Formats: sequence, C-alpha cells, structure tokens
Amino acid sequence: MGLTVAVVALALTDRGMDLFQISLLFGVYSVTTMTMELPFGGLADNIGRKPVFLAATVSSLISLALFLSTSDFYVLALSFAFIGFGRALRSGTLDAWFVETFKAAAPNVDVQPALAKAQWANAMGLGVGAVLGGLLPDIFGATAAGLGLSIYDVSYMVSFAVMLGVFAYTLFVINEAPRPLNPAALRRGVTSVPLVIKNAGLLAVRHPVLSVLLAALALSIMATNPVEVFWPTHAKPMLEDGYANTMIGVLTATYFFSIAFGAWLSPRISRIFKRRHAVTLAAAFACIAGFQVALALQNGIIGFALVFIVYSVALGVSETPASSLLHGCVGDHQRSTMLSLRSLIQQLGAALGLILAGAIADLYTTPVAWSIGAIFLGIAVALTGLLAKRLAAKSL
Repeated sequence: MGLTVAVVALALTDRGMDLFQISLLFGVYSVTTMTMELPFGGLADNIGRKPVFLAATVSSLISLALFLSTSDFYVLALSFAFIGFGRALRSGTLDAWFVETFKAAAPNVDVQPALAKAQWANAMGLGVGAVLGGLLPDIFGATAAGLGLSIYDVSYMVSFAVMLGVFAYTLFVINEAPRPLNPAALRRGVTSVPLVIKNAGLLAVRHPVLSVLLAALALSIMATNPVEVFWPTHAKPMLEDGYANTMIGVLTATYFFSIAFGAWLSPRISRIFKRRHAVTLAAAFACIAGFQVALALQNGIIGFALVFIVYSVALGVSETPASSLLHGCVGDHQRSTMLSLRSLIQQLGAALGLILAGAIADLYTTPVAWSIGAIFLGIAVALTGLLAKRLAAKSL
C-alpha cells in the first residue's frame, strides 16, 4: 500500500479534486469500512482468516483498477468504497492469525514485543513502497504524460502488480488450519455474524477498559488522520518542482520508518513505565499532541521534516500499548471481531476528523485544522490517564 499512500493526495489533486473533495473521498472509504467492518470480522472468526484476507486483496485490486480508469469524482468515490470494502475484509484477519499462532507457540509470553516486531515489518514495507511511490512519477512521469496518463498513474500500476504478488504470497505461504468452506458452512458463518457482533458490542460496553480505550483511540485518529492525508499537499509547495514528488516519497517513507522505529522503541519505553501500558499510551498521546501543534507552525521544509519525524516516532510508540491493552481483554473466539470493532470506531473518528479538517482547511488553512485537531488528542490523554488510574487500582 505504500506505493500509493505516498502520492494519493497528489494524484487526486492532479485529477482536479480540491481538499474538501479529497476529504469526502476519504469519508466514503471510512463510511464503507464502518458499514462492513464488524460483519466481516465476525465472518473471519467463523470461516477463517486466510480466505477473508484473500477476498480483501481482490477488492483492493478492483479499487486500483477503478482509480486508474477515471478522473470522475463519482467513479473515484466507487474506487474508495472498494478500498473501504477491502479494509473491512482485511482488518482482524492475519493480525488475529498472528496473535493466535504466537500464543499457541509461546503461551504465557508477553505478546507486545512480537506485536512491535510485526508493526516494524509493516512500517518498513510501507516505507520502502513510499520511496518507490514517490520516485516512480519523477522517473517515468514524462513517459506516462506522453501516453495521456497522469504521472502518478505509474505508482498505481506498480501497486496493482505488487498486490497480485500479495495475493499469491498469502495463498501459498500463510498456513491456517482449513475450516469448512462449503455453502452450508458459509451460510452458518454469515447467519451467526449478528450474534458475534452483539457479543462483541456487549463486551466493549460492559468492559470499562475496552470502552475507555476505544473512545481514546477514536479521538486520537480524529486528530492525526488529517495530518497523514493532507501533509503532502502542504509540504509540496515548500519543495522545488524538479524533485518534489521524489522528496514527498522520501518523506512518506521516513514517516513509516519513523513509525517502525517508534514500534521498536515501544517495548523499551513500556519497561520504563513498568509495563503499565495505559501510562505509556497516555504519555505517547501527550507527545503526539505537542508535536502536532509544532508541525502546524513550520513554514520551511527542514523544520517541517524534523518535527514530522519525531511526530511519527511518537505515533509508532503509541500503537503497541493500545494493542496490548485490547488483546488482554478478549479471548480468541472474539479476537477478530474485537479488532474489527476497534477499526470501525477508529474509522468513524477518521471520517469525522477528515471532514472537519477538510472544511477548516478550505475556510482557513491546513495548519489551523491540525492545531484544532490537537484538542482531541488532549481529551485522549485525559481518558487514558483515567484508564491508567483504574488499572492501577484494580491491580492493588
């Protein structure tokens, strides 16, 4: 996905979209994900993680094909709907498979270091893709333009080819004990989804740790997702035209590498806080809030890049404490569904944050939108602080 995430905002701008239209397209993605998230998480718990993930890969291929075919807002919206459809299918699949495989191989071992390594690998892959995604338009953009294509279509074409590789890799390398996939088993899987969703929802509502954690995660994504989406359009005017796309790709890669470094740091920082994951998460959110305001104040590319790096490291640090808290609250029979519930709530936060930030950015400026977003992070800090106190009292 790194091949396209580096240039998606620029590709949409090149297709004539303004910031508000871009925020609406990402809103389509978020709403589609929210609509489908829990049903498909429940389906993965019933028929298996691997087949659902393969279906998600097919959806991503359709999305890429649609994006390459048009500059029309409504067809682009359909493309983003397929991205959301694929995201809903994908979430709570191979990550749940990973946790369960790890726990079977190493029972009674803290899963956070393993989750940190998995996040590191994910971020490294995104980072390498981002470098290529930004480099390809500068190298082959003239050729693409000569063929009547957008210069950013090159990155999308290569992403399509890589996604085919992901499909083949998953099909032949990921091993999962087969579950019945005949029509009767599929029908049972689908019809049992409402009960799975009900049980997961009741668990989230009745479990105070989960409810506070999910609220904090929704608020944090409301603040940070507009930065992730809009920063290329904000940074590109600071760069020389001849190498701007390559530098955007390098900065995007730096963003993911910094997240990977933050993931690597996370278990070490957690040890400083005596493995009190809620305290670690509260500290990470506080740092992210401060760095986001600092990022909004930057006017030159060097200052922007430096603050962007430390901001990204803090994002990486925040991920595994949240995951460790979540996985500690659920059993294997609800793990995929709960991961999907987390993703659904975060997508809701992302959609609201993007629409709000897009409107503010159009009325005022992107930095103003980012600064206002930091308020949501402040609330998330307060919630995780309360969560830390609740867990500390519970351990006494």
